[in-house]
Amino acid sequence: MVSEPNGPRPTLEAVAALAGVSRATVSRVVNGGAGVRAAVQERVREAVAELGYVPNSAARSLVTRRTGAVAVVIAEPETRVFSDPFFGRQLRGISRELAAADTQLLLMFVEHRADYDRIGRYLSGGHVDGALMFSLHRDDPLPAMAERAGLPTVYGGRPDWAGAERAPRPLYVDTDNRDGARQAVRHLLGRGRRRIAVITGPLDQTSAVDRLDGYRDALGTPEPDPRLIADGGFTAQGGERAMAELLDAAPDLDAVFACSDLMANGALRTLRARGRRVPQDVAVVGYDDLEPAAWADPPLTTVRQDVEEMGRLMARLLLRLLDPRKGDGAERADRAEGADGAPGVARVPGVARVPGGGPAELAPVITGARLVVREST
Repeated sequence: MVSEPNGPRPTLEAVAALAGVSRATVSRVVNGGAGVRAAVQERVREAVAELGYVPNSAARSLVTRRTGAVAVVIAEPETRVFSDPFFGRQLRGISRELAAADTQLLLMFVEHRADYDRIGRYLSGGHVDGALMFSLHRDDPLPAMAERAGLPTVYGGRPDWAGAERAPRPLYVDTDNRDGARQAVRHLLGRGRRRIAVITGPLDQTSAVDRLDGYRDALGTPEPDPRLIADGGFTAQGGERAMAELLDAAPDLDAVFACSDLMANGALRTLRARGRRVPQDVAVVGYDDLEPAAWADPPLTTVRQDVEEMGRLMARLLLRLLDPRKGDGAERADRAEGADGAPGVARVPGVARVPGGGPAELAPVITGARLVVREST
């Protein structure tokens, strides 16, 4: 009794008749409600499959108060997102996790300041069940918008936006940026380099701040030579420009830690143009270990963070936030101190157990960073 391709759409009533149950029982089974015996659930599912019944999403959302969709908001222009493989990897992890949970992904960018009003209206309009936000800047209004809308949200990156200290503890996923930077600079010191420059990302983003702090930690000074610090904006063009600024200000530098692989590739371009050999004259370390690191000439020593896994963890945390039952069978992750010593930060998979074996409690996640040594050092 399978419906014809161009015939009338199977109805809830037809499923109920075939399964020999009430329309309300079919609705409860289709919408994941409790209180239906396993044998009855099986009859309903067989009838759904036989008829090819597809729930009406609008009607279903009225019953469940869920849309089955999640907004992924990247606080960057579209051109930046599609030119940086970091975002592609993170979106891949998010997409795969949401797809496995039969949840749709809605992608939103911030091209201009006016976009914030549009995004805010959409997030507060009941169109999505939750949001994933990343690449946020310190003055970004997005977290406040999500809070006002009462929208469950998970962030990519350690929170440091205006008002973050007053808000309830946010859920986020990040890598140990400070430790990764320490590993990079200590490696350069171990290779005998003494005039080590750094190309930072925008210092209104916590990842850039943490990597600069790790650079300072490894050098053992809170105030390094300012001639050895330049902002490359996390782009290849910015890295190229910053490297030129560094060479003009400190021509005796013998190493550079670029806080992303894209910036490191830009730095390599400038070094070649200035006749500096890598690594003989200037050693170079990047950060991320994405495709640009392996494609570089010479291949980049870099700090690896599992960007795709971070995206997957963000989506997993949000799904658990939306439905706590999804965390019941999760792999245990004990409470651990974060990179900055803050308690209550969990290592993967982001579920900390309360003492005494109580129910799962969601917690922020910090993933590890690891140095990958290649020919550029």
